[in-house]
Amino acid sequence: MHVHLHFPHLPSSKTISNQVHGVMKIFHHEKESEAHQIFRQQVGHQPKPALGGLPQTVNPDEETVPGIEHPGSTGVIYCSDRAIANGFNYANSHEWANLGQGAPEVGPIPNAPPRPDSIPMPVDSLEYAPTTGVKALREAVANLYNDNYRKGKASQYTYENVCIVPGGRAGLSRVAAVIGDVYCSYQVPDYTAYDQVLSAFKRLVPVPTALDPKNKYRLDIEQTKKDILSQGLAVVLASNPRNPTGQVIAGKDLKELVSLSRDNTTIILDEFYSWYIYPDNEKDIGKSISSAEYVEDVNTDSVVIIDGLTKNWRLPGWRICWVIGPKNLITALSQSGSFLDGGANHPMQLAAVPLLEPERVKIEKMALQKHFKAKRDHVLKRLHALHLDVDVPPQATFYIWLNLEKLPPPLNNGLTFFEELLKEQTIVIPGIFFDINPAHRRNLFNSPCHHYVRLSFGPPIADLDKGCLRFCYFYPSNIALSMDTDISLTHRIDAIGRVVANARMGGTKKMGHNYKKSLESNSGIHI
Repeated sequence: MHVHLHFPHLPSSKTISNQVHGVMKIFHHEKESEAHQIFRQQVGHQPKPALGGLPQTVNPDEETVPGIEHPGSTGVIYCSDRAIANGFNYANSHEWANLGQGAPEVGPIPNAPPRPDSIPMPVDSLEYAPTTGVKALREAVANLYNDNYRKGKASQYTYENVCIVPGGRAGLSRVAAVIGDVYCSYQVPDYTAYDQVLSAFKRLVPVPTALDPKNKYRLDIEQTKKDILSQGLAVVLASNPRNPTGQVIAGKDLKELVSLSRDNTTIILDEFYSWYIYPDNEKDIGKSISSAEYVEDVNTDSVVIIDGLTKNWRLPGWRICWVIGPKNLITALSQSGSFLDGGANHPMQLAAVPLLEPERVKIEKMALQKHFKAKRDHVLKRLHALHLDVDVPPQATFYIWLNLEKLPPPLNNGLTFFEELLKEQTIVIPGIFFDINPAHRRNLFNSPCHHYVRLSFGPPIADLDKGCLRFCYFYPSNIALSMDTDISLTHRIDAIGRVVANARMGGTKKMGHNYKKSLESNSGIHI
């Protein structure tokens, strides 16, 4: 393959240096960055007053009803709103590459059971369901966990250990509502919704632990034990497998984490990605991860598991999830559910029961892991071709935690990178949304997640390629084409050549500003 690129005369290195330094002056503090100011102007994203301090000055755009306080939007919601401001809508979504979506593809995948295509609606299902859920589904969940993780153990889950909830956030909210005034440990980075939960339920006093990328974002169990003793931690909250880093607590570490529940500490584990495990050995395909494997007594070990059909079964629209834990917890969740959400959809609960049959689940897990592992490898290969290697490749989930620090400014921070990609009809999630910072007081430039974005390989592979191609438009990074380069990539070679030439002429100076605030207007932000 012979490719001829024609570049205009390049400026001197001194000119490029001056241009780069001119850009860098813009990005020392969030107040000087247009992308960061757009973020802060979103209702609920302003810094919150210190505990016991005076309330913030009323923002007339935010407080339209006296006494109402916006909690702030989660990453996916904010990014969707910004995409809509740039022309995205659900009618033209096929024209966009959504690498930010926190949901898996929902269509058929190779060797998986058929997708549900109808929902029975017996007359009884038109009634309210119990706030703890339909008994048949609760039994099916308990049976599945016993089959997958508790064979041969004396203590087995029953329906009384299961509460059905209308989505994972509803499960988190029910649990948070029944926790007393305690210190709650959480990690950075972690699932974006924890920020809102820890902000809204103020009886939980948040205590952060920053995970180190040099240690592959591993949760140090020994340090956690010390923190429990020295800081009086009563609750540890974590996703496992980990969103957004794609890492997983497994084996001895998971066993030791569960053991902390026997020492006056409640362990709350969000296990929504428990099937998305990518083993190196083919014989391990089909195995999944859950703390349920290491619980000794289901009614005395204070381990709370949150999971559901959303990710593993690839049914996010069903909003059928569950919380598993000791019986007395389920009783409390029934009470909190009665005033928080009222319970999950009755017909959908009944339709979910056959999907939890263990033999069907075994086939589903194997198909899912093979399919998503292939997608992970595909995207990592495409990123490598763009000289965007991932520091800590994902071992689980369907996310890639991408470090941008090596990119030229202003592309080396997640919010600006995100805004620039919106111009190319591509969505990613800026890393700052995974900096669980309930008070929102930290200068965004000081966030440990500031230089990251989360990419999702949840969408179909055609959409992933679309996004990778737009990365090429956006920041080609001297791509070297070879004979095995995708034909679709070669179709973009003229655009790549233009962008490379522009970048070499200091084209990054054109980035970092002129962002649309809405479809009707320009940003209106002057930095």
